Amino acid sequence: MGAHGSSLDEVLAEDMHHWYNKFMRESPSGLITLFELKTMLQMQGMTEEASGYVDQVFFTFDMDGDGYIDFVEYIAAVSLLLKGEINQKLKWYFKLFDQDGNGKIDRDEMETIFKAIQDITRSYDIPPDDIVTLIYERIDVNNEGELTLEEFITGAKEHPDIMEMLTKMMDLTHVLEIIVNGQKKKE
Repeated sequence: MGAHGSSLDEVLAEDMHHWYNKFMRESPSGLITLFELKTMLQMQGMTEEASGYVDQVFFTFDMDGDGYIDFVEYIAAVSLLLKGEINQKLKWYFKLFDQDGNGKIDRDEMETIFKAIQDITRSYDIPPDDIVTLIYERIDVNNEGELTLEEFITGAKEHPDIMEMLTKMMDLTHVLEIIVNGQKKKE
């Protein structure tokens, strides 16, 4: 990755001018498109689920829906993921899972995201359907097969094991490091 071994916390602590210069070196136009993000993450050969997950991440970061991530949106996303309060992070996770935007997460939506995460991270410790079953058994209090934002947040907070699993699986630090430090191609 980057030439220096700085952590993301150190990068965030740098002055904004330096931070902006890093962003502009990676995206001279001042905007990151979905295609550019996938190129940075070297998405060639990834599964359809993994590609869809990156699409969903991009669209949640693209707060104004213009098809680009600009510097302000990028800083907001980095700050949320690294420094955000637990409620903010859970709301973001919910938005990421709610692929159809209907305000509820169904089992298929959640399983699709977990499959995609595993494809990207190449970590297949627990089958996604097992994770989803555990989450729904514990926090779908109405047994509707869907989770509202309130159920999702309350359930995650009331079950530390689920919160830990979500936090670990949804950790995008490696993605942010690639974007911040620049993806270095193997020569």
